[in-house]
Amino acid sequence: MGSATREALASARAALTASAVSGASLAVGEELFSASRVIGSSSQLLQAIADPGAETAAKVALVDSVFGSALSAPALQLLRTLASSRWSEQDDVLAAIEEIGLRAIADSAPSGAGLEQELFAFGTAVASNSELELAISNKLGSASAKSALVASLLSGKASDQTVAIVNQLVQQPRGRRIGELLRHAATIVADEAGFGVATVTSAVQLAPAQLQRLAAALSGSYGRELRINQVVDPAVLGGLRVQVGDDVIDGSIASRLNDVRIQLAG
Repeated sequence: MGSATREALASARAALTASAVSGASLAVGEELFSASRVIGSSSQLLQAIADPGAETAAKVALVDSVFGSALSAPALQLLRTLASSRWSEQDDVLAAIEEIGLRAIADSAPSGAGLEQELFAFGTAVASNSELELAISNKLGSASAKSALVASLLSGKASDQTVAIVNQLVQQPRGRRIGELLRHAATIVADEAGFGVATVTSAVQLAPAQLQRLAAALSGSYGRELRINQVVDPAVLGGLRVQVGDDVIDGSIASRLNDVRIQLAG
């Protein structure tokens, strides 16, 4: 992520918490998602908003002309803030709109709603069913069909916030696999709620006491509360594989065996 994009995201996050848009809600997040899909479907519109040489006033006017009658005041103000910023890469605009939408939706959830756990559970279900994963990830599938599939799978089983997030991810994947999409979304949702997420993979289910000790140790190492999502995978043979964001700590036997194979091959 370039410095321009980091600064732009910081401004957008500040705008989300500012009094002018303190009414961030599920609807605001969904409106931003919808705007992202519209912008993503038009290379001309995306280029105009991301153009570093364009006047800020012109970009804001463009946003107003396209979305002024379609968005609520808070969503429109957030989109104006994003359009006013400079971006390191053109695609960063869509990523930023998605992130602010995710954060708005996370803010709308009741305390302790566990959105990140619902996203993780959906990802686990998809990963265990190749036909479902294909239906969701198929580039030839229509957005409406994928949206209907998500509704059938999650309606009544997950929060409205989780349904809205998954619906956005399957409609606008931007070249990312569903597992990556869900992990990224869960990380942002958790961050907005004030904690991080660690994915722990082990050969067998860990006992609750072991998970608590591991969570405490990881939280101490990273300087913030980390909550654990556990994956059971017999292929790791033994030990643990821990992923926190982009950090991977692989202490599994499978990893060590692979290192030995590499050394022997060399």
